[in-house]
Amino acid sequence: MSENLPAATVRTRVRVPLRFGDGYSADAELVTFHGLVDGLEHLTLVLGDPDPTAGATPLVRLHSECLTGDVFGSARCDCGPQLREAVERISVTGGYLLYLRQEGRGIGLYNKLDAYALQDQGLDTYAANAALGLPEDGRDYSAAAQMLTALGVDTLDLLSNNPDKAEQLRALGVPVRHRVPTGVFANGHNLRYLRAKVEHTDHTIALAQLAG
Repeated sequence: MSENLPAATVRTRVRVPLRFGDGYSADAELVTFHGLVDGLEHLTLVLGDPDPTAGATPLVRLHSECLTGDVFGSARCDCGPQLREAVERISVTGGYLLYLRQEGRGIGLYNKLDAYALQDQGLDTYAANAALGLPEDGRDYSAAAQMLTALGVDTLDLLSNNPDKAEQLRALGVPVRHRVPTGVFANGHNLRYLRAKVEHTDHTIALAQLAG
C-alpha cells in the first residue's frame, strides 16, 4: 500500500446471514474499520473461505453504494444485479466485497437524483454530472486500499467492468492480477446508462448484448 496512506485496523467482525429477494442466501462476515482516511463507514463482506496465507488469489469487488438500485431495485442502473451477482460469485471462490459509501459515483444521493432529472431531459449520466458542475466520477479508493491491507490481502482478482478501479488500486500499491468483468444486466430503462459507461469510461460491457 502507498506509504502516504496511514494503516487502518479492524474494528468489529460479525456474522450476518444474507437473504436476497430471488431466494438466494449466503453467510457473510461483516468487517468494520478504524482509521479510514475519508472518515466514511465503509464495510467489507467476507464471503466463502478466503485465506490470505493459503496462496489462492481472492476475488474482490469494490461496490459503491447505490440506495436506489441496491435497496429499492431501481432499473435505471445495473447496481442491484451486480451486487447480487458479486455475492454469489465471491461466495463460490472465496473473497471480499467492499461496500463503499460513495453514492452516485461519489456525488451523493441528492446530487444523483438531480442528475437523473437532467437525464430525463436527454443528457447521459456523465453529461448530467458535468451540467451540475460535478465530476463524472468523484470516487477515490484510498479507503479501499486501507481495508484490503488491514485484511491481509496482498494481491487480488478484481470483479469489475471499470478499468479505473484497477488502475487506482495499483497506483495505491495494491496488486491487481486480473480484472474479471461482471455480467451484462441490461433492461429497457438502463440501456443509455450502460452505453455511456462503455463510450465515456471504457467499461467492459458487451454492447452487442445491449439490445433495444
